[in-house]
Amino acid sequence: MAHSAIRTSAADTCLPFDAAGFWRAFHRDTVTVGGVRLHFVAGGRGAPVLLLPGWPQSWYAWRYVMPLLAEAGRRVIAVDPRGIGDSDRPAAGYDMRTVAAEIHGFIEALELTADGSIDIVGHDIGAWIGYALAAEWPQDVRRLAVFDSALPGISAFQPAGIPSEEANVRTWHFGFNRLDDLPEILLQGREREFLAWLFRAKSLRGWTITPTDLEEYARVNALPGATRSALAYYRHIFSAEGLECNRRRAETRLDIPVLAFGAQRGAGAILFDTMRVVAHDVSGGVFDDCGHYMPEEAPRVVASQILAFTGA
Repeated sequence: MAHSAIRTSAADTCLPFDAAGFWRAFHRDTVTVGGVRLHFVAGGRGAPVLLLPGWPQSWYAWRYVMPLLAEAGRRVIAVDPRGIGDSDRPAAGYDMRTVAAEIHGFIEALELTADGSIDIVGHDIGAWIGYALAAEWPQDVRRLAVFDSALPGISAFQPAGIPSEEANVRTWHFGFNRLDDLPEILLQGREREFLAWLFRAKSLRGWTITPTDLEEYARVNALPGATRSALAYYRHIFSAEGLECNRRRAETRLDIPVLAFGAQRGAGAILFDTMRVVAHDVSGGVFDDCGHYMPEEAPRVVASQILAFTGA
């Protein structure tokens, strides 16, 4: 199956985040799984859909998508996995097997599968976690939707050598985030400046992340241990052990339907092509005229694709 291209525009964005209106419909809470406290935000009624964010963000990346899903009749839960946002930041345990098992425990704790398996949506690192969950806890996952990522050990990355300027902007952090100590040394106390550069460089509609949004992301990234724990995801998944674990997962293809969309200014068709390797039933493609931060740069299209895919 060839991938499809969906054109996005400024009309697919939302007005700046209305915190007062949002919190009238949603609430935040925590649940403890195996001694690790996981923070989440939830609202709406209906069949559950669980949203997983990526780096350097948190549940907050889904703030525009969540009301659109809830208004369409879904119970929406956005969780901060360990080491992300306002969840606990243990010193170890950032391999996908441990993280996926913890999300499985989170699903059990909230009884989300009481009426059957649920829909899982992941962006960036959230796509890594969603795939591992679907591979290792298939009874939990009804359908899997993933946005702008690649799967280390499975995806075809940029060939060796000096990358093009565009590829360098997309991928430089894979190497940087894996370094021991240096990212923490350089980023401590400069979280806001770093994030401002990152969002500007990797987005097409950077204005969808407002100064207020930037302050929220800077807050969670400046919490004690936040940089160490978030970068532990990269340090593990790009290790020999992490790459081999993903290769082994890919040996058994997913039987559930998968939706995979990359951004034209992000992973492009890599994610769609990768999911075709690891799953039997894959749809999706590329959001044209969109940067990496798809849930913020084109939330209306992200929500409509999720709803069409999950049959809501």
